[in-house]
Amino acid sequence: MFRPTTLQRFSALPLSTTRSFSASARPNLARMTIIGRLGAEPERVNTSTGKDVIKYIVGSNHGPRENQKTSWFKVTNFDENEGRTNHLLGLPKGTLLYIEADAQMQTFSTGETGADGEPVRRTSLSLLHRSYQVLKRPDNGQEASEN
Repeated sequence: MFRPTTLQRFSALPLSTTRSFSASARPNLARMTIIGRLGAEPERVNTSTGKDVIKYIVGSNHGPRENQKTSWFKVTNFDENEGRTNHLLGLPKGTLLYIEADAQMQTFSTGETGADGEPVRRTSLSLLHRSYQVLKRPDNGQEASEN
């Protein structure tokens, strides 16, 4: 005779279908998206633990066309999938890529001492490759200039 209201229908659902939230802290996240060209062909490097990683450099231009500046980013890929790593290793210099990477700032001592007698400390940005897409390959195997 009476139709149940929406509230009555949802309250009759078992508790297992309701959404639960985690009480743990949210992890810190720093992610970068870069669109740029390969500055050199990617290379396979063997680490001290015997694991292979792929390292490559990507350049991205910014600023007005008559006064453009290029920022260079070093990216490290720890992917163990042979098909994906072989594809990345086969990309020529000048390939335009869309890259997503986790970013991490690392501070280190250079071993030099400054004017104040304190060790000189430097900061480096590390980018850990998450994914990429090839946007454009160089024309006729030659380096392409960024538009």
